[in-house]
Amino acid sequence: MRRRREEDVQVQMDIEGVMKRSDRRYSDIRLIDTAVRILVNAAALWVAARLVGGIEIDGVGSLAITAIIFGVVNAAIKPVVHLLGCPLSCLTLGIFALVINAAMLVLTAAIAGWLDLDVSIEWFWPAFWGALVISLTSAILSALIKRPLKRAPDQQPDESDDE
Repeated sequence: MRRRREEDVQVQMDIEGVMKRSDRRYSDIRLIDTAVRILVNAAALWVAARLVGGIEIDGVGSLAITAIIFGVVNAAIKPVVHLLGCPLSCLTLGIFALVINAAMLVLTAAIAGWLDLDVSIEWFWPAFWGALVISLTSAILSALIKRPLKRAPDQQPDESDDE
């Protein structure tokens, strides 16, 4: 009976070890996914700054930090604003969603300004067209980039995954 308990303890330790390894892999994948999203945001912001007059982002550092701010604003504030603005979005057949996106872009520029970054938007119309360009660019880039969380159907797990 004592030997049985020792085996049970060893099995539990092995299971915990596997769980820790899988948690680590999952956190690594989430980190990569976050980095990819920041890069997509940075690319979309760069395209908007080049195509839309009235949007200025000077320097790679400002662009990178603004992309992070934009991601946080979109993750934290945008869902609440979309929920509150849902009736208006329905009435305007989705046009109001573009206004919300423009407001999120203006908020991002304001936060970047508070952090003394070289980012400026000349108010509503550049923000509106910039939000449209950012949405289109992000959609195209996201479609082209494989998501790290999804495994290709023909890809087999490593032998290390079975351990």
